[in-house]
Amino acid sequence: MSNEAVIVDVVRTPSGRGKPGGALSGVHPADLLAGVLSDLLRRNDLDPALVDDVIGGCVSQIGEQSYNVTRTALLSAGFPDSVPGTTIDRQCGSSQQAATFAAQGVIAGSYDIVIACGVESMSRVPLGSSAGGQDPFGSLMHERYPEGLVNQGISAELMNAKWGLTRDDLDNFAARSHRLAAAAATRGDFNGEIVGVTTPDGRHLTADETIRPATTMDSLSGLKPAFFTDHAAARFPELDWHITAGNSSPLTDGASAVLIMSATRAKQLGLTPRARFHAGVVTGSDPLLMLTGVIPATRRILERTGLGIDDIDVYEVNEAFASVPLIWQRELDANPERLNPRGGAIALGHALGSSGTRLLGTLLNELEASGGRWGLQTMCEGGGMANATLIERY
Repeated sequence: MSNEAVIVDVVRTPSGRGKPGGALSGVHPADLLAGVLSDLLRRNDLDPALVDDVIGGCVSQIGEQSYNVTRTALLSAGFPDSVPGTTIDRQCGSSQQAATFAAQGVIAGSYDIVIACGVESMSRVPLGSSAGGQDPFGSLMHERYPEGLVNQGISAELMNAKWGLTRDDLDNFAARSHRLAAAAATRGDFNGEIVGVTTPDGRHLTADETIRPATTMDSLSGLKPAFFTDHAAARFPELDWHITAGNSSPLTDGASAVLIMSATRAKQLGLTPRARFHAGVVTGSDPLLMLTGVIPATRRILERTGLGIDDIDVYEVNEAFASVPLIWQRELDANPERLNPRGGAIALGHALGSSGTRLLGTLLNELEASGGRWGLQTMCEGGGMANATLIERY
């Protein structure tokens, strides 16, 4: 197929702790994204003038991440001013959606070469700051949900109660994430996807700051519930409050980018495709149980492709909270050994707008290392949505 959308390369920054003093906190988010865009071009000896569009994901599009941060970043990376860029918000799945839009554009014949990417500096643009202290919903939304919506942490607690997950279940999975990520880092598994970042104070970061190799069930058990308040307890008296900072993804700084083009264009340029986009879907789900969308999204993509869950060699299910991959694995009856085999966001971080393309890179590299053919990526999203993407390794 001349318009088959292929993945040529994926890169990311290391994950920095998204708080003041984090390793990447001194880097402007536009510069963070510019760095991965520059490295993507350099690694593939690609003339940036050939890029038809750059589609970026970012959740908190305010302050330093406002005014179309993707366009700012590509210009900062030295792209000619003829290359356009746009920034989208599908909450945590923003850059996964960017990659889907990019692939769809190639398949439709609108693009020959496109870059999908994402960035989030949660140290410099804090989570929730885009609301500016205002009500983002309006009267009609409140009329539809008169009891009020909740934050994602309480949504995860509601899921724990519905599916009967215990604190030990969550902490055990979180410890697994750090253990697998630490082992992968020691083996050098992330070396092919990470590009270093030089900070304003002269440090050169090449490893994820968020991995904690010493994490154990014992060290996690002492952490207090993160979302318990008197008001929440009064509204949800049935909850046991298991979600902590340890079994959730940390606030994270990071950027990532993927080079996507038609198979024909890749051949013309002498570039070797690493995988192809086989299918992509997006679904809506209950905004109260907003993290469950990964389940119908996965079912839909399997139905569309005619594949079964056991046909998939690697699953990357974003670890926004340990509840999400645990419930997903249970509902899909998926092989736990294939689930986030290099650890997930609990250890590797969740730089919101960047996470989609970050997961794509980790998924592709694991497929190549293990010799697998099919890789599935799915991501829960704020407001009750989820993306799922299926790739096939060449």
